[in-house]
Parts: sequence; structure tokens; C-alpha cells
Amino acid sequence: MSFKTPRSRVIGLGSAKDGVSHWWTQRVTAVALVPLAILFVIPFGQSLGQNFADARSTYENPLHAIVAILFVAVAFRHMQLGLQTVIEDYVHQKGLRTAALLSNTLLCALFALVGVFGVAKVAFGG
Repeated sequence: MSFKTPRSRVIGLGSAKDGVSHWWTQRVTAVALVPLAILFVIPFGQSLGQNFADARSTYENPLHAIVAILFVAVAFRHMQLGLQTVIEDYVHQKGLRTAALLSNTLLCALFALVGVFGVAKVAFGG
């Protein structure tokens, strides 16, 4: 027999009120990646094997540069959300889970910024 109230039994076990938002964001990014991937791969595939000047001329087109930047940003956000789910489900030590979640967020943001910077550098010269 437990003397705990129903509320005290579920503290720390229930919803943090962001599960639905996380789920929707993951689904929206997944759906957005389908057309973005197609629109990214076509000019990227055409510029493979070309020298830098020819590849740069492909991404001087603002549409190609914008699609590439959107693809990189959305892909890394989607990856961050997926890894967050895996970490929350399978890492059970609280301190390790916190460190892994923080590392996941920071590394995905860093890689997204590097990707966006790379596309911008190619598109705007340098």
C-alpha cells in the first residue's frame, strides 16, 4: 500500500507538454524534405564533376542557392528531432541524457550553420 497521491506517483513520468509539438515538427520537416531533396539533388547532380567555377555558376542562381540552404537547414532540424527521440527513449541515466541532448542540439545547429555558410560562400563568391 502506497501513501503517495496519484499526482506524486506520476511526477517526472508524464508529458512535458511538448510531445505533440515535437511530433508535428518532425512530420512537417519530413514532408518538407521530399520536394526539397528533389529540388536539391537535380542541380547538385548536374554540378558534380565540374570545376569550381562551373559549380559556382549553378549556385549563383538564387533559386538553387535558396533550395540548398532550406534543404540543409530542414535536414539538420529533422535529424536533431529524430536523434532527440532516440536519446530520450534509450538513454536512461539522467545526467548522460542531458549531456547527450545538449550535444545533439549544439552539433546539429553547428553543422546546419556550416552547411548554410558553405552554400552562401559558393553562391556569393569567395
